[in-house]
Amino acid sequence: KAAALAMDKLRCKQLWQGAGLPTARFAVLDAACDWAAVLADLGGDVMVKPAHEGSSLGMARARSAMELEQAWRAAHAYDACVIAESWIAGAEYTVAILGDRALPVIRLETAREFYDYEAKYLRDDTRYLCPCGLSAEREAELQALALRAFASLDARGWGRVDVMADTDGRWCLLEVNAVPGMTDHSLVPMAAAAAGLSFSELVLEILAAATCGDGRETAP
Repeated sequence: KAAALAMDKLRCKQLWQGAGLPTARFAVLDAACDWAAVLADLGGDVMVKPAHEGSSLGMARARSAMELEQAWRAAHAYDACVIAESWIAGAEYTVAILGDRALPVIRLETAREFYDYEAKYLRDDTRYLCPCGLSAEREAELQALALRAFASLDARGWGRVDVMADTDGRWCLLEVNAVPGMTDHSLVPMAAAAAGLSFSELVLEILAAATCGDGRETAP
């Protein structure tokens, strides 16, 4: 259930809004939209996303009514449900969750317009900063928010929460990844290493969290 919910960006955002958690303003797009009105309502600059895709597939920025319609058509090729969010200008972070704790925060930096498929998988100039550059207080604040967002989906065991901070420093939840990558260059192992866990120790903790009842605590 939690994994299915995490893959549904629209339902996630609706749930977070209801829980009072910060996420970008959004609209559901369809062929009958008044593109100019949607764009104006969301601040004139938006990110268009297929609601059920990962790896930034089908995502595009739009700053005009024509671009918005074109972005919707491109995203609609991936998913019948497409959303537009107000564009967030600011830093992007990811928080790995392991059992009942959040691991050290990683800041993502790309030369691309946003952290898209190419930045994630094809570029060699994407930077992953851990320590992330936040003060200890701000990092703890972000970790607490990530834990709340993760728990709001009734997610358990392990996962990853992606967040941005706008230019005023306000947090904005992007999505939860309930089955994040586990290669030797993936983000969860990177955060675990910063917390002093080897890859083998991380795998054992994930297995322990998955087999200890509610998944919110790790086995001894």
